Amino acid sequence: MTLLQIPFMIDRQSVPEQPKRPQKEKIEIAQTTQQKVFKFMKKLALSDEILLSIQQPARYIGGEINEVIKDPNKVDVRFAMCFPDVYEIGMSHLGMQILYSMFNRREDIYCERVYSPWMDLDPIMREKNIPLFTLETQEPVKHFDFLGITLQYEMCYTNVLQILELSQIPLHASQRGEEDPIVIGGGPCAYNPEPLAEFFDLFYIGEGETVYFQLMDCYKENKKAGKSRLDFLKKAARIPGIYVPAFYEASYHEDGTLKEFVPIVPEAPSSITKQLVTHMDETEYIDNPLVPYIRVTQDRVVLEIQRGCIRGCRFCQAGNVYRPLREHSLEYLKRYARHMLESTGQEEISLSSLSSSDYSQLEGLVNFLIDEFKGKGVNISLPSLRIDAFSLDVMSKVQDIKKSSLTFAPEAGSQRLRDVINKGLTEEDILKGAREAFEAGWNRVKLYFMLGLPTETREDMEGIALLSEKIAEEYYEIPKDQRHGKVQVVASSSFFVPKPFTPFQWARMCTKEEFLERAAIVRGKFREMKNFKSLKYNWHEAELTVLEGVLARGDRRVGAVIEEAYRNGAIYDSWSEYFNNEAWMNAFESCGVSIDFYTTRERKTDELFPWDFIDAGVSKDFLKREWENAHKEQVTPNCRKRCSGCGALKFGGGVCYENRPVQAGEEGSL
Repeated sequence: MTLLQIPFMIDRQSVPEQPKRPQKEKIEIAQTTQQKVFKFMKKLALSDEILLSIQQPARYIGGEINEVIKDPNKVDVRFAMCFPDVYEIGMSHLGMQILYSMFNRREDIYCERVYSPWMDLDPIMREKNIPLFTLETQEPVKHFDFLGITLQYEMCYTNVLQILELSQIPLHASQRGEEDPIVIGGGPCAYNPEPLAEFFDLFYIGEGETVYFQLMDCYKENKKAGKSRLDFLKKAARIPGIYVPAFYEASYHEDGTLKEFVPIVPEAPSSITKQLVTHMDETEYIDNPLVPYIRVTQDRVVLEIQRGCIRGCRFCQAGNVYRPLREHSLEYLKRYARHMLESTGQEEISLSSLSSSDYSQLEGLVNFLIDEFKGKGVNISLPSLRIDAFSLDVMSKVQDIKKSSLTFAPEAGSQRLRDVINKGLTEEDILKGAREAFEAGWNRVKLYFMLGLPTETREDMEGIALLSEKIAEEYYEIPKDQRHGKVQVVASSSFFVPKPFTPFQWARMCTKEEFLERAAIVRGKFREMKNFKSLKYNWHEAELTVLEGVLARGDRRVGAVIEEAYRNGAIYDSWSEYFNNEAWMNAFESCGVSIDFYTTRERKTDELFPWDFIDAGVSKDFLKREWENAHKEQVTPNCRKRCSGCGALKFGGGVCYENRPVQAGEEGSL
């Protein structure tokens, strides 16, 4: 887990017990939903025998509160929206809920959901030749017009192939016929779609609220005119933000680096510009959030308060590709907070943002939530807050009793390295925040760091243990009679992966052995600390990180490796109990693809990247400047303090637009 600021989150177990909300609304909503389900759903796709033989059959039957039920015969476009992971993860994804609600507002479109079958159901479906189906109508995905797959993390790529194969849709876009669905991908990993290029017909680059309806209307017109699949793809390629991989061709230098990437049909543009919602209040949010009948990862109402980030952490892809920062108004958020809590019966609301502290009306929003839902059994969750006096004061308003667990994300152990990554955070800030938190009642702290960052030295590594020790010391400086038991500081290290569209996209990545060596150095330093018994250190899986690095910066040649690994049994790679590194290593060897080429090789600044044809808003010149600033250990101020000329000004919205007038032909000021 990587947080963009020094955020903190409260463990759900630490939230004080509140009286349960009346269940009348839930029951009424559920009864109405069930009536609609029974009207259209004649039978489930899975037999009772199968459902009773697997874990969590509720993953596959639908019928959740606020599920949208339509007559499939009365719509023009059927869209299967897929999250390629288990139900509990997919149901927690905010983006899918937004698009599900958006699509279903239109009477001519029916959007249904599909998730990856768990490991117990997968072999049964293969053995009995049961095609993958949607939850709403229980009908096979292969009969739909579109299969939309969100790509949230690289380690879901083999699950994409599972979805296609179980749906009985050809894996390769080139092999699909007129009756097969159009397979479209989107999400953060679509900013480098090339490893998956041959498996998708289309990619949607950017935020889904802008041109999706244009794409649907284009499909309707093409279908009504009796035109072919190819005709539709050519029309779609002309829509801003739509990328059709089949219409482009890559060539390579002798050393394996990319030589050229060019369109091969006149309809395909040379550059794809990301789609972005300029004015957040002009889009609708979620009409009625889905409420599952089983526990999911994020079992609460989620209120998106803003998009983008003003910070400039040089390792962070989201902070770059989602620029500029754009806020919802306070009145907009009040309206949706009321409506979503009423329509779901949920007992918790969480504010969603990359950095909640940067929302300009946070205090007003929190005060509203407290006043509006006081005494109604609604907990308020405030993740991604920086540790400062304001944030702690805010938290004290929503939590009245003993605090339990607090999360910091310094990312680097030394000030030098925090300056390299542009964290914008001093040791003084960290220790002061920790001290104030301890005085307010917290006694457990979680710290998140990265190992393997550019320019990292042994001193930087050992700094993780030293900073953890200093935080523990802050606690023990509090008079004993004012403490809340023994302090516990848990430090966790993930391993650094250079991502596209970040200043570190040129960086060398460590090998598995180097990662583990660095973790051993940190662990050894922890053992030297005076407060060792109050400290704990964990680290991420090195093998998994190396693979993520290949997939993150891969090109089209990596697609063959993904398919071969899948054939070797790789699936649910993000789940440690199922990750099969041997399957992947054999795939790299049999396909003749070098891991080191994509990981340990440091790129030259003039190298053409597989994702360079995408305009993500941040210019390559800006990223180069930040790469150079990193090596100079120079900090770049946030967007509210000074424009850094990243390129996002051209979108005409957000913080960079509000601070000063747009000049003709200008990307930003330095």
